[in-house]
Amino acid sequence: MCTVVVLLRPEHPWPILLIANRDESVDRAWDPPAAWWPEYPDVVAGRDRTAGGTWMGLNTHGVTAAVLNRPGSLGPVAGKRSRGELPLLALARTTASDAVDAIVSLDASQWRGFNMVIADRSGATFVRGAGHGGPSAHRLMPGVSMVTAHDPNDEESPRVARHLSRFRAAAPPDPANWPANRDAWRAILADRSGPAGAQMNVEARGGFGTVCSSLLAIPASGDPVWLFAAGAPDQAPFEPVRLPAR
Repeated sequence: MCTVVVLLRPEHPWPILLIANRDESVDRAWDPPAAWWPEYPDVVAGRDRTAGGTWMGLNTHGVTAAVLNRPGSLGPVAGKRSRGELPLLALARTTASDAVDAIVSLDASQWRGFNMVIADRSGATFVRGAGHGGPSAHRLMPGVSMVTAHDPNDEESPRVARHLSRFRAAAPPDPANWPANRDAWRAILADRSGPAGAQMNVEARGGFGTVCSSLLAIPASGDPVWLFAAGAPDQAPFEPVRLPAR
């Protein structure tokens, strides 16, 4: 169960802050964010070596997209396409609005259930694919939203119930001070406390745990900032991702 936390601040110099932990089988090979796809030259994203897609990426137009599982849908199933295709399809578009339109036009039955967060400087949208029919889209409201395998801010998710209030109470990070600043949000992102299912930073059990982490900020003007930890966020350093020139 991955986690994406979004802070949406219209009219702020940094209207979108997005942080994310990827939880995955620790022996599933992957590559850190880079321009891996010749057919998507404007896209920088982490690459899953098994299926060839991604869990999160950013394009040169300042659009970001991340995909998560829905409850009970972990892992591939014969006859279903890889959910890692979905961020790449979204990031082929030049605005978040167009990216959302592209995803909701798909037949969700081709994939197992999925959640997506798609954002640019104009705002952020949650997209739900239920495994049948067409995906649905819901604009996120200003403030902090937290997405796991459930709908945004749904306290049926133990992780949301434990940590959403912490994110909302903590001072948000200042992207101008990245990567040196050790902010309160990053500390929560690295937190291993709590019972299984509620940990932000999942300690590997049975070969599954948090394998990497991201801090992404999209400004009202100028270039985004993306820091990536190529391991659990309490162990691996956050390093700047090299973004392609616009």
